[in-house]
Amino acid sequence: MQLLFLLLLLVGPYVILTGLSRWMGFKTAAMIRARIGISLFFGFTALGHFIRAEEMSAMLPPDVPYRLPIVYVTGILELLGATALWVPGLMRSTGKCLILMLVCFLPANIYSAIYRIDFGGHGAGPAYLLVRIPFQLFLMGWIYWATEQNWFEKKASGM
Repeated sequence: MQLLFLLLLLVGPYVILTGLSRWMGFKTAAMIRARIGISLFFGFTALGHFIRAEEMSAMLPPDVPYRLPIVYVTGILELLGATALWVPGLMRSTGKCLILMLVCFLPANIYSAIYRIDFGGHGAGPAYLLVRIPFQLFLMGWIYWATEQNWFEKKASGM
């Protein structure tokens, strides 16, 4: 259920603003519509890092030092990412950083699913990964597209 809510936060603004543009002539570029959702997504998830920090710290293996400070720092990074998407000249580098952060979060999500950490659906165990990993990959792709990344484009040769 939590992933469905997060998906709605992520793509809801895009869908709503697309509808407004078609029915009311309200024009907003597609990537701006997508970035609004990314900001809402990371703004919301960042709150969890402060409101439910203890539960989130349990998602890290016990031998990881400074688990609670890590949760707070990643919450701050998520808030910074949600905001920096709107700073001129920082959008693309912010997108890269958000994608890298999600890649770094993946081991904690896998650990918490395997060991049934009861937070945000992780208590479902390994089956949770069947949904969580594709969702996280979708999120990374959404960020890649919305922040105009071009990692896979061939560079034009000087011939």
